[in-house]
Amino acid sequence: MPLGVIPAGTGNGMAKSLMASVEDPCVAANAIFAVIRGHKQPLDVATISQGKTRFFSVLMLAWGLIADIDIESEIYRWMGSVRIDFYGILRIMCLRKYNGCIYFVPAPGHEAVGDPVDNNDVSNNLLRSMHGDHDNDPRTESGYPGPSVASQNWAWRTIGGPFISVWLHNVPWATEDTMPAPAAKFSDGYLDLILVKDCPRAALVAMLTKMKDGGHVKSEHVLYIKVKAFCLEPGQRVAEPEKGGIIDSDGEVLARGEGTFKCNQNDIMAYGPPIHITIHQGLATLFSPN
Repeated sequence: MPLGVIPAGTGNGMAKSLMASVEDPCVAANAIFAVIRGHKQPLDVATISQGKTRFFSVLMLAWGLIADIDIESEIYRWMGSVRIDFYGILRIMCLRKYNGCIYFVPAPGHEAVGDPVDNNDVSNNLLRSMHGDHDNDPRTESGYPGPSVASQNWAWRTIGGPFISVWLHNVPWATEDTMPAPAAKFSDGYLDLILVKDCPRAALVAMLTKMKDGGHVKSEHVLYIKVKAFCLEPGQRVAEPEKGGIIDSDGEVLARGEGTFKCNQNDIMAYGPPIHITIHQGLATLFSPN
């Protein structure tokens, strides 16, 4: 069933990505006309899993700086979209770094990034934790469990922290004026990883201003690659080991650690255990302007 996307939110990243593909303004009228015309566009869908818990994402997943800005700036919602820029500056002034580790299956051309996961036990544990619960989960009888990776002979890579920001994106635009993933495609079967491990504050501010046109990916402080599968093992803040972080997907909190914004709420996933992401190429269909 094709889905029509109408820009009516704070960021409107999906609608902007669709309209920008034909250089149309991101306004409701143009989006409605795209639905009426009836052109269709396949869209990749990411399955985010932790044990038997599943979450389906079409836009992004963030941990670190971007997630903190997105979620914690809610207290300034009265400011409108300016809250993102305002809180971004505040967050950079009091910059956080997070311990942790990421594992990923790189797209062709990026096989040399990171370190190889050459321990068979580690590789097998990754695979088991990504698909091992499907067979015993009664919800998979009537629900979609995500793509199976059991038979995939993937070469996993890893990068250790600390991290300033880990950001995965499915389409080019995150908001109407922020393009974190300029090389992202709607249905290429990959997520774009934007990773920042270490960066001076002044360079970080400059990078954020360049996100309006995707120029930040040229920074020496940014690692920008495509990945087929991903695993996040989030850790605690470097300078505040009693506090964790926030994991944000499509603007919703998946998990948050101790000492974070509204950490007393019950989120759908736990902070700390690995969170896995796999991609189903072209699973969804959107009405598109072209």
